[in-house]
Amino acid sequence: MTSTPPQPTTTPNIDRPKFGFNDYAERLNGRAAMMGFVITLAIEYVTGQGLLSWLGLY
Repeated sequence: MTSTPPQPTTTPNIDRPKFGFNDYAERLNGRAAMMGFVITLAIEYVTGQGLLSWLGLY
């Protein structure tokens, strides 16, 4: 006589998708924006020019 393994009694915690408008995407976008702002400030400090003039747009 073979016994079957017990079935799970709770719903598994499945990760939410990592695309679209969800908390993960918003958090990632916010972190990328903060990094971009800090990098822009560092470029302006090191070169002594604004970002637009460093890029040759102004």
